[in-house]
Amino acid sequence: MPSPIRILIADDQKDVLEALRLLLKSEGFEVESASSPAAVLALLERREFDGVLIDLNYARDTTSGQEGLDLLARIRGLDESLPVVVMTAWGTVDLAVEAMRRGARDFVQKPWDNARLLATLRTQVALGRALRRGQRLEAENRILRAEPDAALIAESAAMRPVLQLVARVAPSDAHVLIAGENGSGKGVVARAIHAGSHRAARPLVTLNAGGVSEGVFESELFGHVKGAFTDARTDRVGRFELADGGTLFLDEIANVPAGQQAKLLRVLETGEFERLGSSRTRRVDVRILSATNSDLQAEVAAGRFRQDLLFRLNTIEIHVPALRDRPEDIPRLADHFLRIHAQKYRKPLTGFAPRALQAMLEHSWPGNVRELDHAVERAVLLAQGDSIQAADLSLRRSSDGAPRLEELSLEEVEGLLVQKAMARYSGNVSEAARALGLSRAALYRRLEKHRI
Repeated sequence: MPSPIRILIADDQKDVLEALRLLLKSEGFEVESASSPAAVLALLERREFDGVLIDLNYARDTTSGQEGLDLLARIRGLDESLPVVVMTAWGTVDLAVEAMRRGARDFVQKPWDNARLLATLRTQVALGRALRRGQRLEAENRILRAEPDAALIAESAAMRPVLQLVARVAPSDAHVLIAGENGSGKGVVARAIHAGSHRAARPLVTLNAGGVSEGVFESELFGHVKGAFTDARTDRVGRFELADGGTLFLDEIANVPAGQQAKLLRVLETGEFERLGSSRTRRVDVRILSATNSDLQAEVAAGRFRQDLLFRLNTIEIHVPALRDRPEDIPRLADHFLRIHAQKYRKPLTGFAPRALQAMLEHSWPGNVRELDHAVERAVLLAQGDSIQAADLSLRRSSDGAPRLEELSLEEVEGLLVQKAMARYSGNVSEAARALGLSRAALYRRLEKHRI
């Protein structure tokens, strides 16, 4: 059943407002009214409407329509997709053209014809709703989502507490903080929680806080309106709106800029936010799952992370162990990745040779499950028989267990240095980036490139 049409009407004459209210209400519209431009703007900041019908004159004895035209521009600044129909008893062709130029969708002259007024409003509301749906679909297509069917494969004793916690907290709406090293499977745990919740039919939207520069972080999270900054040529839907009714997964939560942490805290507490460049308050119903490889308590002690935000995020905390601490899971994970990549590259591979399996069990996997996935994908591409051989995995080590640099490509050496820096600083991206002489954003690009 379609939702009722909610219309805001504005006129300085009480009898006009009452006549419009009775007409629209009899046709099934939900109606709110205002008698001044200030009242219109106040209502638009508090509530969502499907359309606005405004008079162009408000002060006594004025016929220029300037007040209404200024109000029209203000409304367009709040929400460019909101259809506005203007009306005046002093209609002229020039005034109608100016109203349309400033963004009005249609023009009605008083006294109005009831049938034409109703048809105009219904048409413009339908177009407005279609425009908003289009904006939402475009934003969803633009934003990369996490793989929806990634499996949570775990049989080891080390993973048993994780599975138990996932089963217990998934059906709730509790915010969950997922901790663990890079590549250990925090995103897979988040998807398992979402899949087991009553929100599973709604979107799971992901944002990697470490991969977004501070300058665009607010826009990514909350969206923006046209003209909010130099490159804001159209309105944009943010991750919170996309996740409304569903789940928002904030990866690398420790990297949320200090200036945005208060805004994030506000949404967690009230469900309210404003798009960048807009004063209009919006409400969403979103469950937050977050992940980090950092010690957030240490970040709080250092003044880089708000303690009240941490309290909100970790209603429940789940720690995902490193792959080296659950070697029993390696064979099943490797088989899972083999099936995926063999199908992707159309290679008839049946499994792993015994020496290949032994090589995987002996490897330390500093890049965790993500590194295993990458190693298996590379082996699938290199394999020439019907099974993966140890040499195909390229897990080359010298007698002391260290890689032989002369056997590695330049790209592999870069990946090795990044791995070592991350291990040396216990997954602290800022410290590792400083040691490598890189910016944090540059290191994140390399982590993604090498699947670390």
